[in-house]
Amino acid sequence: MNMKVKVLGTGCANCKRLEAMVREVASEAGLQVELEEVRDIAAIMSYGVMHTPGLVVDGELKVSGRVPSKAEVAKWLTASSKS
Repeated sequence: MNMKVKVLGTGCANCKRLEAMVREVASEAGLQVELEEVRDIAAIMSYGVMHTPGLVVDGELKVSGRVPSKAEVAKWLTASSKS
């Protein structure tokens, strides 16, 4: 089963950095990730996000308003892959 990951943002530089980081971490960990960019402001706000970028893993908001560390992303993705 593929993990569903969403990067919430308007396509800014930080949003692109976060997306690239998710791809890199998933690839390094050998995880199957279905990555979606969510750029619709109403959809972003439906997660309670007021500052982008945001990261949603399997429906759960993990972070918003900053680019997390690579270690944080790895922890979230690997934890989600085990559940």
